[in-house]
Order: sequence, then C-alpha cells, then structure tokens
Amino acid sequence: MRTQVGIIGSGPAGLLLSQLLHLQGIDTVILERQSREHVQGRIRAGVLEMGTVQMLRDAQVHERMEREGIIHEGIGLAFAGRTERIDFAKHTGGGTVMIYGQTEVTRDLIEARLAAGGILKYECPAVAVEDYDTNQPRIIYEEDGQRKELVCDFVAGCDGYHGVSRQSVPQDKLTVYEKIYPFGWLGILSDVPPIDKELIYANHERGFALCSMRSHTRSRYYVQCGLDDRVENWTDDAFWDELRRRLPERVADNLVTGPRLEMSIAPLRSFVAEPMRFGNLFLAGDAAHIVPPTGAKGLNLAASDIFYLSRALIAYYGEKRTDLLDRYSETALRRVWKAIRFSWWFTSMTHRFDDDPINRRLQIAELDYITGSEAGQTTMAENYIGLPFETFE
Repeated sequence: MRTQVGIIGSGPAGLLLSQLLHLQGIDTVILERQSREHVQGRIRAGVLEMGTVQMLRDAQVHERMEREGIIHEGIGLAFAGRTERIDFAKHTGGGTVMIYGQTEVTRDLIEARLAAGGILKYECPAVAVEDYDTNQPRIIYEEDGQRKELVCDFVAGCDGYHGVSRQSVPQDKLTVYEKIYPFGWLGILSDVPPIDKELIYANHERGFALCSMRSHTRSRYYVQCGLDDRVENWTDDAFWDELRRRLPERVADNLVTGPRLEMSIAPLRSFVAEPMRFGNLFLAGDAAHIVPPTGAKGLNLAASDIFYLSRALIAYYGEKRTDLLDRYSETALRRVWKAIRFSWWFTSMTHRFDDDPINRRLQIAELDYITGSEAGQTTMAENYIGLPFETFE
C-alpha cells in the first residue's frame, strides 16, 4: 500500500493530522493496533485550550463541541479552608477553556474521517518503521495475521508512549528526560452534577483533590493516592468520603454522589524525548512527551504538535518547502517544555510530597501569593488557557 503520509495511532493527534491534511488534498492512512470501540471508549482529559478549540474549528469538526461543550472563564484553587478563583477572562483579555471530553473529540474526528472516505485500519498494529531516513519510509504492520507494509513520503508517529514509532529509532539517537512523581491520581467518573460550575483544584494536608466534569450531568473527580494503591482497595463510598475531607466545607456541602461508571489510577510523570524528527519520521503527542495531568496539557500538547506538523506538511506539498519540516522539532519542543514546566509547577504547589511541615507552609504561601497577586493570577491564567502558538508559516 502507498500513501503520502502514514500515520500510526488513531488518537486525537493522528486523527486531527489526517483531517487537516485531507482538507488540503493530502492523502493519509491511519494504522491503529486497537479496535475502534476501544479507541472511542478510552476515558481521557476534558479541558481544551483556546488553540485546540480553534484547531478543531479549522478541521471542521467543531459543531457538536460548540453545541455541547462548556466554556469556562476560570478555575477555583482551594487551600487553607478557603477557595479563591482565578479569572481567565480578566487576566488574559477574554481567554477561556472548553470542557469537552477527549472521548468526544475522538468520536467527532473518527466520524469526520470516515465520512470523507478516509482510510483507518483498526486492529492493524504497526511493528516497525523502516527506512525513515530515505525518501520512501515504510511502516511494517500486521493485518488479519499477515505482515504488510505501508510505503509513505512521511511517517507521523502518533502512537503514544508505548508505541513503535519512538522504539524504531536507535536509542543513542534520543535524549530522554523523565521525572516520576511519588504518587498517582485515583479517579472516578459518575453521572452526577458537578460540584461547582468551574473546576476546583484542592491542596489539603491529606493530599491533592480535583473536582472536574465532562458535562452538566457527568462529573470526574480525583484524589491523590500512593503509587502502590489499587482500585480494588476503594469502594465508591470510601472515595466520596475521602474527597469530602479534602475540600473546604462550603464546597463539600455541594457534593452529589453516585455509583461509578469508571474508576482508575493514573501515575504521574514528566517525560520528553528529543528530537521529535528523525529523517522523514516525525513524533507527536505522547510518543514524544508526557505531562502530569494537573495542568490539563496532554491532549492540548498533542494538538500543538499537530499545529506545527500539519503546517509543515501542507507547505511541503503545496510549495515544495522543506524549511518548516526542518524547524518542526525545535519549535514544537519549545512549547512542550513550557507546558512541562507549568505542569510541574502546578503539581508541586498542590500535591503532598512528604510529611515535612515547612513544605506544606511553603505551598500555602505560594497559593496565597498566586491568588492575591495580579501578576500571579495572570501567570496562572495565561498558562492554563494555553500559551499562543508560534508563527509558523
């Protein structure tokens, strides 16, 4: 099989790239190791930066998002028994975020690609990327028990942390940076109304908590837990009781509880692999970087990569330009590292790392400063809604 751009992975990054290229008349094939049902059912993030929202509009997959998504103009920071609001719109000239689940983004993109006749091969795992340093890179994949190959001009590795794209590169060609945090997030999804109209991030002596949502009737809540904890250790009632303990009383009084739709534990880590280009193989999304979920940057960073990569490929096919392809890695990584920094900072300010009382007092002082300072609130607001994309044309 032959195509112009071979894409490994049908998460939001791969699908968004395929859709944006399709609108410019560029052919793609997406290879995905999982089934369509598995991909569409994955529970993931739900906060979209302004830049991501605009990209979905540019990709012409925005109608349901505009209809069902919830615009937020701020977040709450709960600490020391009180809650303070960070006003995004006030401190960024009208900036907002959109609450719309990654599951829904994925569904919209899949439907758009299939409606346009796009080629999405599910349950076709890629096993290697070969000849990526030539003009005809090949993706070796399996379909119906047979080994096949997809010959491309370019390969986009959008297949996540464990994917084959990055693993196809000799390890001595990669520089890897990684930080493992000493805790995880225990999360519950439940069909109950949100505790508040906006997200609330809580710093408590028992550990971090987050009150989030997917819609006006579906909520997503998290509490910090140990790395050795297990979902089996938690009943629904035990989770709700622990969440209440970590919230200011006024907030906790608004909590509506219900049975879980899903419960899981996610470890936290920061990870970056440099560079993000190897010949005609380009890494994007979790294949190149992982951020703690505290700053809601995972999906948004994947979209950021696709912002730069799609423009580079469109410039190549439209004008035979290679300069944007040459600049992709360094440009994408500048924004990646800024998001890594923000997520690390926000995590450090809101989570319990140890029992040292001075560290907790320093966290409270930091939160007190951020919420009481115009400069501090602006720093939080402009990072949370998403730093602007660099000019790339």
